Amino acid sequence: MPAIEEAARVLRDSGVVTCPTEGVFGLSCLPSDENALTRLLAIKQRDPAKGLILIAAAAEQLEGWIALPVTDIPEPSAEQAITWIVPAAMDVSGLVRGTHDGIAVRITTNPVAAALCRAVGSPLTSTSANLAGEPTITDTDELHRVFAGRVDYIVPGECGPANGPSAIIDLASGKQLR
Repeated sequence: MPAIEEAARVLRDSGVVTCPTEGVFGLSCLPSDENALTRLLAIKQRDPAKGLILIAAAAEQLEGWIALPVTDIPEPSAEQAITWIVPAAMDVSGLVRGTHDGIAVRITTNPVAAALCRAVGSPLTSTSANLAGEPTITDTDELHRVFAGRVDYIVPGECGPANGPSAIIDLASGKQLR
């Protein structure tokens, strides 16, 4: 897919992209790239203390990011997108973790997001593509209106299969946080 190849090139060059996810469009960059992380937070106007979600095409991509075996991450559900809060590996940037000890991770079921994770061989950040305090974006026209010129590439594709943002659940306690 030429669009995935272009988005992967942009990400490898410290870029920030928008990408469809299960329920909303997300802002993505490589979580190992401090410059891209700083830029993403500035674009979104997000408080760095909040942290960011990482999405991956498979649990194996979370190796080195989480402080538990990747096999402990539950398989994704087609019915509901679930982001899990798990212990973060020791060296995960505070720009990803925020002020938390844990890290938010999800195995994505969106085919475009999964293809992009596979193309870069890494998980990606995925914070909702909206400016802080504004509604999440699920419409491509609105996405272009808000983010054209702010991000380096808008990855074409549709959100789905979920409706709206993922649930966030602490893996250890089972407590739903969103």
